[in-house]
Amino acid sequence: MRVRSVPYRGFESITQPVPMGHEYCGIVEEVGSAVKNIKPGQFVVGSFFASDNTCPNCQFGYQSSCMHRESVGGAQAPLLRVPLADGTLLATLDIPSADLIPSLLTTSDVLGTGWFAADAANVKPGSTVAVIGDGAVGLLGVLSARQMGAERIIAMSRHEPRQKLAREFGATDIVTERGDEGVARIMDLTHGIGADSVLECVGTQESMLQAIHSTRKGGYVSYVGVPHGVELDGGELFFAHVHLHGSPAPVRRYLPELIDLVLKGQINPGKVFDLQLPLEQVAEGYRAMDERRAIKALLRPEGDSTDGKLDTEGS
Repeated sequence: MRVRSVPYRGFESITQPVPMGHEYCGIVEEVGSAVKNIKPGQFVVGSFFASDNTCPNCQFGYQSSCMHRESVGGAQAPLLRVPLADGTLLATLDIPSADLIPSLLTTSDVLGTGWFAADAANVKPGSTVAVIGDGAVGLLGVLSARQMGAERIIAMSRHEPRQKLAREFGATDIVTERGDEGVARIMDLTHGIGADSVLECVGTQESMLQAIHSTRKGGYVSYVGVPHGVELDGGELFFAHVHLHGSPAPVRRYLPELIDLVLKGQINPGKVFDLQLPLEQVAEGYRAMDERRAIKALLRPEGDSTDGKLDTEGS
């Protein structure tokens, strides 16, 4: 479960209609008087946290903790206001072709988050990586690990369509077991050593402990699944001997590289969108994902035929 499913599934009290969504790309309609670098007519991609990209936290590469950050929500709408536009948005040189829109949309969150998961888990060429979670972020964590040179990638999944896509993105092994049984399976595959890097892309107590227990001594665990009810025992963690790093992904840090990879055709992360719907059918998109009939739904505003208009996404 990721944070966007919390209000949908009733874990947060919602007393009135609330626009959802925080992944977006599209063409700039107008800019405020203080905006200097972003111009109307440009195609842009942004992050789910607005950042000035100049404060000390941004300069260290953690724009999601910008000292002036603002949450960007309500993206599932015909128009979206993005604060701190000069620091938050990245414009492409030209309007991209229609077939690139889904992949560019993923850079705004799920690819950016999956990439951060691999980076934070110190994925290196030749390493063994385990990915816990087979949603869009987990699947793109697999893609990211492959791009970073991992030799063996163990994807944990019980769902055949997601297993197939994980394989396509670079997974070498599929593990269907969870919890202690999942840990035992990874230990068996790694001859009792554990994975060099484990990407935790779920956010539950079970998935966090599974990640820590699946990692070799001195290995790395990243956690990008928003934690729900996760509590760690200090003594157990002390003797686990693993590096642990997680946060809301600083997507803005990675946007230049990820957009470049997409535009050059080196990656096709848009394959996680296995359902496309017009914006007015947003409810069906949520139902399909909640019922696991779809990995991820892409929503298009009315009249948009992938001609570069604002794209918003439901997950």
